[in-house]
Amino acid sequence: MVDAGSTGSRIHVYKFNNCGTTPELEAEVLFKMTEKVEGKSSGLSAYKDDPEAAAKSLDPLLEEALTKVPDKLKGCSPIAVKATAGLRMIGKEKSEKILDAVRHRLETQYPFPVVADDKGGVAIMDGSDEGVYAWITTNYLLGKIGGPDHSPTAAVFDLGGGSTQIIFEPTFDGLASNGMPNKLAEGDHKYDLNFGGRHFSLYQHSHLGYGLMAARDAVSTTLIEDLRKMNDNDRDWMEKPITNPCFATGMQKVVKLSLPDNHPLGSELQLNMTGPTVPAPAQCRALAERILKKDAACTLAPCSFNGVHQPSIAKTFAKEDIYFLSYFYDRTSELGMPESFTLREMHDLAATVCGGEASWDVFTSVPGALKELRDRPDTCLDLNFMLALTHTGYEMPIDREVRVGKQIKGYELGWCLGAR
Repeated sequence: MVDAGSTGSRIHVYKFNNCGTTPELEAEVLFKMTEKVEGKSSGLSAYKDDPEAAAKSLDPLLEEALTKVPDKLKGCSPIAVKATAGLRMIGKEKSEKILDAVRHRLETQYPFPVVADDKGGVAIMDGSDEGVYAWITTNYLLGKIGGPDHSPTAAVFDLGGGSTQIIFEPTFDGLASNGMPNKLAEGDHKYDLNFGGRHFSLYQHSHLGYGLMAARDAVSTTLIEDLRKMNDNDRDWMEKPITNPCFATGMQKVVKLSLPDNHPLGSELQLNMTGPTVPAPAQCRALAERILKKDAACTLAPCSFNGVHQPSIAKTFAKEDIYFLSYFYDRTSELGMPESFTLREMHDLAATVCGGEASWDVFTSVPGALKELRDRPDTCLDLNFMLALTHTGYEMPIDREVRVGKQIKGYELGWCLGAR
């Protein structure tokens, strides 16, 4: 299974025992991801104008798979390539050319049978499936589905580069007496899943454009729009370093932005940005909250953000486990955060990071943390967006405890295993 994400591609090779009613995972014999090229994304969408180069970018992953799958099984080990938000965002024409090139290369250069198109063999995966498959992976590895354990399932919050997914099994017990709905409303957000002889009514939504890299661009664009309006379209302010409250004090970076066609400032911008002299995490979080569009019309209440219906986490999922995956894990674990923490502790972490070098003594005991902070001026923005997304957007209580994870029982988390 190839996960063609917005910032890079990853391959998973699984070994299953299919003798029972539910496939039994025996081993993940390979997990490998593409490396960045000159510090830039290695995802398929990075080659949006060169489909052949996009297809060839998967070669290092496939060559590794050839060494892991026994020769006698290569011809009966199916392969699928599922793309996520990166290809969704470059447009249908370009994405289809890339997918065609990928399928052709798989069929002509490698022995693995390619899953048929009508079963999503080489395709852009629907956001709802991405979230559900990640939920299946997590709960299967926890032993909560597919076995005798019928304890409450865990929620999954997955933060990619271009989109973010939320999926959980809400409980409405006792809410009807308070005038609240007593079941999950019908709609695209409802996902009925049958797995291992059980039925689950899941809430899911994939928020396209709210992945971490997309959020960085949106927050920076919001800041630039504010400055443009303040300066009445005068461009002189663009020639000087721009103070960005979402950079840590003392940090600076050249930020490249793509703006809509016919924008007064042009379609491409390259701006020097620098952190404020006084840390401003609250101001950064306010910018992040603005891109959530909490004031958008809500046609089916309650809503989380951008007018999207979502059952209240505080009322329908108050105590069950919540797992934060992908960039949630990356940005917190690299700074020494434990496997579980509260949103309040993430708030405090963001404030410390935004304080700059003067506040970073606490990270001296965390291997590699100071280098990460110095090399990535956006960490202050990343953490504040994550807090805005979960606390303001999803309306999770500030003292809610969450778990971050990359693996369970040695297996990589994400949607790939669930898609199998």
